[in-house]
Amino acid sequence: MSTSTAKLPPSPRRRLRRRIAMISTHGYVAALPPLGAPDTGGQVVFVIELSKQLARLGYKVDIWTRRFDNQPETEVVDDNVTIMRVPCGSNEFIPKEQLYKNIPEWVENALRVIKKQSLSYYFINSHYWDAGLAGQAISNALNIPHLHTPHSLGSWKKRQMEDAAPEDIEKLEEQFNFTTRVNHELRLFQECDMVIATTPPQSDFIVEDYGVSPAKVRMIPPGYDDNRFFPISEASRQGLRNEMSYQGPVIASIGRLARNKGFDLLVRAFALVASRIPDAKLRIAVSMQSSDPGDNDMLKELKTLIAEHGLEERVIISDSLPDEQMADFYRAADVFALSSRYEPFGMTAIEALASGTPTVVTTRGGLYRALDFGVHALYTDTEDIEEFGICLLQTLKYQRLRARLSHQGSLRVRALFAWSGIAQQLLRAVEDRLHTDVAAPETYHSGTSLWRQDVEI
Repeated sequence: MSTSTAKLPPSPRRRLRRRIAMISTHGYVAALPPLGAPDTGGQVVFVIELSKQLARLGYKVDIWTRRFDNQPETEVVDDNVTIMRVPCGSNEFIPKEQLYKNIPEWVENALRVIKKQSLSYYFINSHYWDAGLAGQAISNALNIPHLHTPHSLGSWKKRQMEDAAPEDIEKLEEQFNFTTRVNHELRLFQECDMVIATTPPQSDFIVEDYGVSPAKVRMIPPGYDDNRFFPISEASRQGLRNEMSYQGPVIASIGRLARNKGFDLLVRAFALVASRIPDAKLRIAVSMQSSDPGDNDMLKELKTLIAEHGLEERVIISDSLPDEQMADFYRAADVFALSSRYEPFGMTAIEALASGTPTVVTTRGGLYRALDFGVHALYTDTEDIEEFGICLLQTLKYQRLRARLSHQGSLRVRALFAWSGIAQQLLRAVEDRLHTDVAAPETYHSGTSLWRQDVEI
């Protein structure tokens, strides 16, 4: 909707226990989400943690999602956060690339519940384009301000994936519905009240690829739980390594079984490391489930690649970890690697940095622009296998470098990405946009610049 018709919520001075509607329709959204399940990863954590922090700031938050697999209609996350599940399509899981077809039914069912329970919302914050379509429809029906957080962009993902596999353009279009997605995003970004980018490159692409006015875009990054992810003493870390039977240098990575996560690139880069450091090992905790049909053979391909490099005894692939084990998985490693071909942000890298683990991150995403090379982390083009391998090798070889990355990296993410600051930035964005119609600068609340602006992706 145009700025001239933007809906004005009541004064923020009377916001105590006002309701906010979070909408995240795909995947398994739950108080304790089964991370690694299809379409269930960093975005679900983002929505749950942001909602809990908004509740601590005085709001009630309803997280609206899709009901399937006989899930309960509602689930209490804490005293002021409730998950509201609405069915559409069927009782079966529907991949996020296909869910848009069922969104009109979902909206109709959600509006019925909202009317029945006489719910009133201060604003809507939708997540990913399927939920964005739902959020805009509800916004139009109920005259509620709508902020949309894309998390990833169809145009950017299309370029990245086609650049990596130009021979598979038709296959990628069939799998990811890029044309349909981008067309929906074009309309959605124009109609919503504000678009929330999570990184500077994403903010740039929203303006350049989708023609959105810069005044309508705000850059607010994801956050992390600083009560769970924090450094421990070296003695405690060695105790963890003993419990996990770790011997020698360990590189770790974790994520969904998806081609864009780049685990094959990581195995190739590790081969260079393994040739120089005989006792080094690579440990990958990876979900064995994927909603993308093209990813079904990924595990077999990884094992074949490992065998081709003679690394069967050096690379350990395990299933995804329970949430409570994640922090110790990061801490026990000597280096954490974010190997993605395409990564809008990279929550696992943030959690690793926060846990005090020296980290190597991809430049095929936005996170690296918040980090100083050699101070907070190392970063690399993960498609350049030699460069990637050398970054991993240097981090393992030089103890003083690891010590600096461990200390400075954890300080950096604590200063910039704790959830309390992220929630406050979102509320300030709402108030700036809907009360004064002025876009605030891309700064952290302390006034410190959040991102390095001198580095181009």
